[in-house]
Amino acid sequence: MSAPDLAALTGVRSGKRSYYRAFLRSDERMQQAVRAMDSISRALVRTVEGPRALLEEVARAAAVHLAAEWTILALADGHLPGARPRFIVVGHDGRVVGDEEELPGVVRRELGAIRAGHATGAPGPARWVRVPMTLESVMIGSLVGLHGLADDPEPGDLSVLRILANEAAVALHTSEQYQAGLAQHRRAQRLYDEVGARERDLEQRTRELRQAEERLLVARQRELVDHERHRIARELHDSVTQFVLSAGMSVEIARGETEDLGPAGERITELLGTAKQLTQDAVEQLRRAIYALHQPHRDTVSSLPELLHEVAEHHRPHLDVSVRVEGEVCPMPAEAKHDIARAVGEALFNVAIHAEASQAVLRLRYRKHELYVGVADDGCGDPGLLARKLRLERGASVDGRHRGLANIETRIGELGGTVAFRRSHLGGVRVELRVPLPVVDRGRGTICGLIEDPQQPLEGMDP
Repeated sequence: MSAPDLAALTGVRSGKRSYYRAFLRSDERMQQAVRAMDSISRALVRTVEGPRALLEEVARAAAVHLAAEWTILALADGHLPGARPRFIVVGHDGRVVGDEEELPGVVRRELGAIRAGHATGAPGPARWVRVPMTLESVMIGSLVGLHGLADDPEPGDLSVLRILANEAAVALHTSEQYQAGLAQHRRAQRLYDEVGARERDLEQRTRELRQAEERLLVARQRELVDHERHRIARELHDSVTQFVLSAGMSVEIARGETEDLGPAGERITELLGTAKQLTQDAVEQLRRAIYALHQPHRDTVSSLPELLHEVAEHHRPHLDVSVRVEGEVCPMPAEAKHDIARAVGEALFNVAIHAEASQAVLRLRYRKHELYVGVADDGCGDPGLLARKLRLERGASVDGRHRGLANIETRIGELGGTVAFRRSHLGGVRVELRVPLPVVDRGRGTICGLIEDPQQPLEGMDP
């Protein structure tokens, strides 16, 4: 049996029958290939840096494997238009050169040939090693190196370069898809922002339209009210004032006729003097009322807190009234605001006239689904007595001057709200008005009953 052929076993031949040097060179190439794969594997997991880090590692690995002076990894024009970067150039020292002006002419010519799609490259040194980058059998660019090996690259070297080129092709393809997805995401985000801006603009325009409608409604109401005010002012001036003046003149004439009655007429003269003074006061009050009726209303639409401040101001000469507002003020129809303000005014009037109170607290709370209005005082009122009085006012036909509580309940009930009486922390009574939000149409609300135990304060409720 013949001795085994060493060349057949190692795949290395030598004219000098010496295989050790070739083995070392083959082993060195193998180690270089392993190091190249290792550097690429490390670059694959650096996802934060994007495809550029992987492409630079591919170019550096190819440069090390070929001992190249220059290594070029580039895409041909027209392929993967969205992929970035379009080319990577690595010098002999491993530095990436990003400016084409810094490249020598032979490298720029080779880069231009790759961009033009020439598989054979540009005329130049024979030491250029070129491996195409392909996707689905289509050449999209090249991995090129100006090698510095002692011998020409072997088939194993070209296999390593093809692996590197394929990794680069996949990375560039992924980069293009990422850029396309990123652009699509940006477009979607821009459209979303535009929709949000249009929605906010529509909300602003809707608010402005509601305010304009409210101003128009108030203007129409003001026009009717002003017409009626002027009519009343004319009636007061042309009839009532003249009658009062005539009465004063008659009183003055009567005073003159009582001077001859002696001591008996002194009492009559005194009473007539009082009557004359009253007629003069009445004329002065009428003139003030006529002047006030002729004054134009302000043009701005009052909010409910503003209306309640005005109501409180009317009672402050006789009662120390403080107003507290909590929560975000929400819009509501003008009629609803005025009904609530009138109900509060009626409650404050009852406090000032009947409760013997010195102070009152008016609290307005805006909640998510409810508007709470509380009128509390430090007077001598009794919640139970008020509840019974309200039941009497509901069921009997009483004098219009004694329907204050029923009027409050009617106004709030038409808004779908409720009225209740409790003992105030100030010592007197707290009238509680609760109106659901948003406000229902007038006349559709229901009037609920009174609280079972009116003497018991509500837990955690301020005056």
